[in-house]
Amino acid sequence: MRQTNVAALGYDPAAYLPPAPGRPLSVGGRLSDLDAWYARRTYHAGQFELDQLVAAKRRLRQTISLCLPTRNEQATIGKIVRVLREALVEGTPLVDELLVMDAGSADRTREIAAAEGARVVTEAEVLPGEGPGAGKGEGLWKSLDACRGDLMCWVDADVVNIHPRFVTGLLGPLLTEPSIAYVKGFYERPLRQLGGGGELSPTGGGRVTELLARPLLNALWPQLAGIVQPLSGEFAGRRELFERVPFYSDYGVELGLLIDILNEVGIDAIAQVDLERRVHRNQELHALSRMSFAILQTALVHLAEEGRLSEDPWSTLFVQFDQTQGGSRPLSRELAVTRRPPIGKVEAYRRHRREVAGWQGSG
Repeated sequence: MRQTNVAALGYDPAAYLPPAPGRPLSVGGRLSDLDAWYARRTYHAGQFELDQLVAAKRRLRQTISLCLPTRNEQATIGKIVRVLREALVEGTPLVDELLVMDAGSADRTREIAAAEGARVVTEAEVLPGEGPGAGKGEGLWKSLDACRGDLMCWVDADVVNIHPRFVTGLLGPLLTEPSIAYVKGFYERPLRQLGGGGELSPTGGGRVTELLARPLLNALWPQLAGIVQPLSGEFAGRRELFERVPFYSDYGVELGLLIDILNEVGIDAIAQVDLERRVHRNQELHALSRMSFAILQTALVHLAEEGRLSEDPWSTLFVQFDQTQGGSRPLSRELAVTRRPPIGKVEAYRRHRREVAGWQGSG
């Protein structure tokens, strides 16, 4: 594996804040903790050749599950399953199982995914004794029970420009560096211009990251300030790690995982991979605002548990304004984040893991 060319990834140490208040960016020419982590733990998908990853997987005797969480993704799910199945399951046996975890789609998502060769499971089928949950985090949490692999990889199901590198890039650090337990993807995120004929602007995606998540991490968890895209839906990691951390409901799941994994295993066990470019369905502003509220609540929960915030409850009533009728009309709704416990503590999950303990995958 060739060395990461940090300069080629656009890294400028001067653009990053110190990792802690009062600490200089560098002392006597030494990189700060943040700079050193970025240089050591930032990869590019092109560093990992498929045949090398398959050989590493066999040598380590690891099985790999790829999960696509879905809800009404009939426009994109067929191509995603087909491309990843042909390249990574049938063409070269890197992935042992390809599973679609569906959150009750009202369209043909499940039928299309099954026809293209994915194993399709609905959230309601998995751990029914644990009761219903909510949002994207529920599907991710339950997919740990539905999938059997030692390594877990998740890719969002709205990606238009799907490519095998979305998976090989995420798995590469896990298969080549045993001290890495969690890998986040990052990429160029173009923004589809609303009302502009659908043209893509080269940049502008990731608005919630830039306006909320990045400022939160820089101010409150500066060890994570070097994560390029903390809210990316493409990530992978070792099952034993995911068994030890909670999963937040809805859009707080990615931020919650980052903070809990940092506390569980430390920053050096976290890596990130440049997946080049990701084109997907951009959400409208009101949806991004609700997403931000869930992420903010997730941060508040962590601050309270760390003793850095009063235990007094914060409001979970979210007010937005409808301006479609020529005026402004307030619309209020309860948007409270919840979380599932570490799944390794759930007896039904532990029982199921014992049942599949001898599974060897596709080899």
